[in-house]
Order: sequence, then C-alpha cells, then structure tokens
Amino acid sequence: MSDTKHGEIDGELAMTCSQPLADAFKELEKWKKLVEAAETAKSTLLLDKLDTEETKKKAQQETTEIMSTEEQLTKSFNKKGKIIEEEIGDLDKVIQDLMKKLQQYKEQLKVKKAERDSLQQRFKIKAQIPEKRMKFTHVEKEARDETEDSVQNTKAVFTITQRPSLLLKGGQALITFEEEKVAEQILRLAKCTVSCDKDKVDVKPYAITLDPSVKFEVHVSMSKKSIEFSNAPPHISEERMRDRLELSFSKPSCGGGEVETLHYDPETGKGRVTFLNSGVAENLALKETFCADIGNGMEINVGPVYEYQLKKFQTFSGVPKRSLLLGGIQDVTDDEELQDHLEIHFQKPSNYGGEVEAIKYISTTKKLKVFFSEDSNDVAAQ
Repeated sequence: MSDTKHGEIDGELAMTCSQPLADAFKELEKWKKLVEAAETAKSTLLLDKLDTEETKKKAQQETTEIMSTEEQLTKSFNKKGKIIEEEIGDLDKVIQDLMKKLQQYKEQLKVKKAERDSLQQRFKIKAQIPEKRMKFTHVEKEARDETEDSVQNTKAVFTITQRPSLLLKGGQALITFEEEKVAEQILRLAKCTVSCDKDKVDVKPYAITLDPSVKFEVHVSMSKKSIEFSNAPPHISEERMRDRLELSFSKPSCGGGEVETLHYDPETGKGRVTFLNSGVAENLALKETFCADIGNGMEINVGPVYEYQLKKFQTFSGVPKRSLLLGGIQDVTDDEELQDHLEIHFQKPSNYGGEVEAIKYISTTKKLKVFFSEDSNDVAAQ
C-alpha cells in the first residue's frame, strides 16, 4: 500500500517536473532556430561582405584606371592645348603680317588708282569739234569682189588730229628760235635780265611740257537700204501701227519701196525700216520727213542710218626743242614794246641768243592759247 502511494507520488512529481522541462526544450529549440537563423544571416552577411569587398576592390581598381586615364587625357589635352595656343599665336602673327601687307597693297592700289585717274584725265578727250564744210571729189573704187557690206553701205573716213596746245598766262612770253642749240643755251641760265629803256626786267626761262595729244580716224558707214524714223507715237494698237507704217513705206507713190524688215518701238515712237532694194532709203533720207498713212496723215521724221567706228587711235606727247617759256615778266611798258625788247635781247649772241623765229608776249591781265603744229614748232595763237 505504501509502495503504491509512493509510486503515485513519484508519478505526480514526474508529471509536475516534465512541464517546465518541456517548456525549456521548446525554448531551447526556439533559440536553436534563432541561432541557426543568426548563423545563416551571419554567413549571408559574410558572403555579402566578401562580394562587397570584391566589388569595392574592383571599383577601386576601375577608379584607379579611370584616374590614370584621366591624368593621361589631361596631359594630352594640355599638350594639345599648348600646341594649339602656339599655332594660334603663329596664326595671329601671320594674320598681322597679312593685314600689314593688305594695308600696303591698299596704299599701292590707292596710288595706282590716282595714277590711273591722272592718266585718264591726261588722255581724256573732251572737245567740241567744229563743223567743217566738205566737198565731194570722187568715189574710191572697191576691189572687183565687192563685199555685201560695201554694196549696202556708203563709207567715209575722217582723220582727226589734235594739235598740241599751251595756255599762255599773263606775264609770260613764248619764244621760238630757228636753232635748237639756242633754246638749250637759254634754258641753262637761271634768269635773264632784259633792258627796257631805263628799266630792267628779270625773266626766268622754262622748258615747255605739252599735254598728250591724239590722232584717230572716224569711219562712218551710211546704209543704202535702211533709214531711221521718229515722232511716230502709237495712236492705234502696236500691231496695227506697225502694219500701217510698213504699208506706208511700201508705197512707191510716197517715195517708198518694198519693205524687207521694219522695227518699231511704241514707247519712244522710233524705229528702223530696211528696204529690199537700195536707193529708196537714200531718197527718203534726203526728204527728212515722210507722211505716213495713219489717221488723217502722220508726218514723221526720217533720216539715214549711220554707224561709227573709231580706229587707229594714237596718243603722242613731246617737248618743243626750239621753243621755251619766259615767266615772271613785269609790265614796265606796253605789250608790243616789251615784246620787241625781249626779241632784241634774245637775238643777241652775247646774251646766248640767236635768230628768233617767233615770239608772243601776254600782259599780266590777259591769257592766250597757243597751238603747235605736228611737223614743226611754229606757233599759232588763238
């Protein structure tokens, strides 16, 4: 009995002790799992750390390579920049040199333009050619094989020669000797003292430089088959106006003939008509006016067709070797008497003079234009 009780007591004790133990085991299992999880996390962290260090090391290596590359590129950039700066400096120097040369060329061009303008001014022809009455003498026969141009046109050639001239101002005299050596002797003198009764006049001799003169031919060609007309304003349409004009010029009763071509400008009222046969144009041109069958009759002006050509243009200049200019002459007496004294003085061999061919003195209040002939130094005054 006692044993049975004792057994029951042990069983209860065992049951009483097993509950906390079970809880302890559960707690232990829990912590084991936590420890395992911690170990797993630790291992994962270690692996991640290793991966991170590897990545870091790789990143550091790449950073080092990039820095090395950057340093090399910087050195190369600085080197190239220095070279470019040197090239820019050289280019700036070249540009400065070119600018200096450009300025020099501009100055030279300016000088050349001034020379050109001066030459153009010297050789420019601006003269009013006087009207000349011409007398027809004969017709020059063409070669047997006459050209079409010679058959259709009447030609004339005019030779125009500009005589060298000099403007003689007041207080000057122009003197021409018979011999060149006399003029050369006088030009060597700094001044000449001329006796005029009780007075003495100092004159200075100068060499004469003439402006360039020209000689050229004007070839004039007058059409035998064409005439020009004007003063034909368009009272009707342009096409009808042209037709009426052609019809009018075709009438033999009005002095016309068969028309080959007709050109008409309605804006200017001018035109040109060409006939099929020669002779018609010449007869109409002599009339100077023509009555066209337009409206109640329109009187228009007609005239010959001229073509001009300038040929054999020549320029020439020179210094008269037997003539010289006397300047600085004072009006101590009247013109003729002073001129006589000058001629007497320069005719004497004792004054280095010689035979005087011509002399002309102009008082201080006058001026005169003198001309030199081409074949000799004779002087003509105007």
